[in-house]
Amino acid sequence: MEGESPGRRGRPGREEAGPESGESGRGRPVNVRSEAGRSEDDAGPRGVGPRGAPRRQPTRETAARTYPRALPVVPVRARGLTVEDAAGRRYLDCSSGSGALALGHNHPVVLEAIRRVLDSGAPLHAMGLTTPVEDAFVTELLRTLPPRLSAHARVRFCGPGGTDPVDTAVALARAATGRAPVVTVTGAHHRAAAGACCPADAGEPPAGVLLEPVRGADGVLTVPDAWLRDLRRITAERSVPLIADETETGVGRTGAFWAVDHSGVTPDVLILSKAIGGSLPLAAVVHHDALDGHDALDALDDHLDGHRHDSDGHRAGFPRHRAGASGAATFRGNQLALAAGAATLAHVREQRLAEHAATLGGRILSRLRDLAAEFACVADVRGRGLMIGMELAPPDGALDGTPADADPPHTGSELAAAVQRECLHRGLIVDLTGPAGNVVRLLPPLIVTEEQTSAVLDRLADAVQAVDRRRDGHVPPHRAHVPH
Repeated sequence: MEGESPGRRGRPGREEAGPESGESGRGRPVNVRSEAGRSEDDAGPRGVGPRGAPRRQPTRETAARTYPRALPVVPVRARGLTVEDAAGRRYLDCSSGSGALALGHNHPVVLEAIRRVLDSGAPLHAMGLTTPVEDAFVTELLRTLPPRLSAHARVRFCGPGGTDPVDTAVALARAATGRAPVVTVTGAHHRAAAGACCPADAGEPPAGVLLEPVRGADGVLTVPDAWLRDLRRITAERSVPLIADETETGVGRTGAFWAVDHSGVTPDVLILSKAIGGSLPLAAVVHHDALDGHDALDALDDHLDGHRHDSDGHRAGFPRHRAGASGAATFRGNQLALAAGAATLAHVREQRLAEHAATLGGRILSRLRDLAAEFACVADVRGRGLMIGMELAPPDGALDGTPADADPPHTGSELAAAVQRECLHRGLIVDLTGPAGNVVRLLPPLIVTEEQTSAVLDRLADAVQAVDRRRDGHVPPHRAHVPH
């Protein structure tokens, strides 16, 4: 069945793998016309159909939108790993909505969950009121959390915007501790000792330490497990809440249900978004009950076993704040997103898709390391589970530059942009990340099969080879797809 997942029943469904859909091996997208024998643009006024959208977009939308320029695809249908555009071309989507689509596009369990809510007559917008749909989501979410957090968890929904859950978590930590500074962990931090994030001699400790277990926007950089364990110990000793941002890494993406599970660390606060909504906008902050309400300061000390005393031997005084008000937003807890999210969480858990991601992710990394050994422009491959980055750099190490149509490409960002374009010509959608935009990121859905994975890697290898040959002055044959 389409969308069937691995685990007890074996590999995920094979809905898009066959050659008849243009997705086997090094195949190219197939131009599929409608049953009536005409394309989407044949109907209606000239130039008004969906195929003309890329031409109209630059005159209608802000130039700040970059996706339509890097990926000039007009999707009209999607299922699992596959996206079909207005011209009937099919692509393997390894961006998965930047990680929001844990089960790929339009998975049957997600669609069924949404239909049940629509058919029930239940309110679609309840703005924080308790509903059966919300209760079912929270119940399923608690099943997945690290046990030491689940037993004391409090869930607060917030606006689904990109920074809303982070703002909520920071406000929570500040309210609970009465302190303002929040330390954000960067690559510079975890190249040094964990204590650098929270030094004992820096005066008043911060309100919290915030980190991403795998930093996707920084180029798919994984925080070492041992370093994270040291940080947990130090923050506990100094009564500083540890905040883990699992926006992109959660729900099985890294090969564990939550990326912090790899290290065995239990954070005080989890920031959740993207995949928890089952493809719809949803965000939440899960925190230890010691951070909740009027007694948060005393409870936090008991929870972390920390001790703060002034020069007279008394507990140092911090202003008490109510931690319950942060995170309010009009569109928090959308009912359709809660239903889709609960179905996604349950499916990933029951079908053991995190384990599947760990297995396939290891095979992808192995294949990409072979690619790095073959092509000098592949500087590094890294990642965890199905969150993988391939860093591009010319042999001279030039990484600067804005991705452009440089031919041949010279900088790392130009190489990555060229690989992305060549992938698109071959029917593969990939994303770019990293401060220099020189990392090709693979985020396939957790239901991806071994056969589909092989097709993805074949197309990616072809794209890298084409770019590498062009860099060396050998122009490869044009691989763009010809509609038929």
